[in-house]
Amino acid sequence: MAVLQTYEEGHQTGKTGTVMIVYMSLTLVTLAIAFLIKSGDVRPAVIGSGQYNYIYRGISRKQVRNVIGLFSLFVLLSGVSAIRLNVGNDYSNYVEFMHRTFSNAYVPTEPGFNYLTKFVYTLSGFENYVAVFAIFAAVTVFFFLSALYRQSEDFFLSFIMFMLLGYYFQSLSTVRYYLALAVALYSIRFCLNGDWPRFIILILCGALFHKSLIVVLVLYPLASMKWKRWMYIVLSALCFSCIFLKDVYLVVATKLYPSYEGTEYLSGGTSAIGIARCVAVLFLAVFVLGKNIVSDKKMSFYFYSNLGALLLYVFCSFLPTVSRITYYFMVTQILYVPALLKRLMADPDYKRYKTGQILKVLTVIGCVLYFIMYMRGAANDGVRILPYETIFFHELPATLSERGFG
Repeated sequence: MAVLQTYEEGHQTGKTGTVMIVYMSLTLVTLAIAFLIKSGDVRPAVIGSGQYNYIYRGISRKQVRNVIGLFSLFVLLSGVSAIRLNVGNDYSNYVEFMHRTFSNAYVPTEPGFNYLTKFVYTLSGFENYVAVFAIFAAVTVFFFLSALYRQSEDFFLSFIMFMLLGYYFQSLSTVRYYLALAVALYSIRFCLNGDWPRFIILILCGALFHKSLIVVLVLYPLASMKWKRWMYIVLSALCFSCIFLKDVYLVVATKLYPSYEGTEYLSGGTSAIGIARCVAVLFLAVFVLGKNIVSDKKMSFYFYSNLGALLLYVFCSFLPTVSRITYYFMVTQILYVPALLKRLMADPDYKRYKTGQILKVLTVIGCVLYFIMYMRGAANDGVRILPYETIFFHELPATLSERGFG
């Protein structure tokens, strides 16, 4: 019996190692494509100079390369996600939720998810959960890529962080939340531009698929404000109140999220790695910008977002799944770090320029180490993106309803 168990564990390990090639190949190929993409707008530019004004109606090689590269990234990333089967911690749970919502039974998911499921199932004529996952994959990848291309000052470095820090791969596991996270990242441009109607409409639409996105309507405007001294005093008071009034705040949280009541989520928790990342980014910001750390509106937004994430991790660890709130702040790191390093390497001081190059290399090395650590636990409960299986060669295990427990 022990020999058989050892054989099965070895076989599973070998299988996991084999399908890891899919993720490794995808990462290397997409990074190679991203290297060829240069940040900038793909739309033709309007050029004016003195008495000569004309509209450039052509398209440059750079723009063609960018369009082809972005489309290739979209097809590869959404494709690998769309054809997966039983990959991700919540995959089978979502299939069960889809079955129940199509049967008009109660489900804890948001109306956007429910109505999309009913629409796809009705249009398909059968319970086509693969199509629902494919739509989620396409929308999530679209918003992430659009946000990186439109908002990053160094697309390649931002894409490295997006892939190696697990944002893409975690979207295979936490489907609804990462769609909301992608929408949040994309919405930053509207918040910074003061385009509040688009910002609010986009966030409300995203909240139809994960209601935690609603907090962004408060968090992002706060991060975009010019903070006064009295605001820091109020913030400090709120942070310290969490030490003494956490039971009160926990009751409020369970009222907002009643599904967490009586579950293990009420135990809260924090992330040492998340805290370390926030601290490292804030130190980098101080080193690069110094006294000008909040002088630029965009850089100020990123700074306050990372400061907010750090404070939430430290003082609000008792809240259910606090990491879901902090990640709406922390996702800005894939835009903030490249912007900081670009400014450092643009400094006329040669020493700061060389320091910027070294820090950029160290950033990539840190991302690679994080990626290795993440993939080592990719088969564990809570992630479960390994082994990678597809709709072409595998079948979905029976759900609770099919086994008679639904």
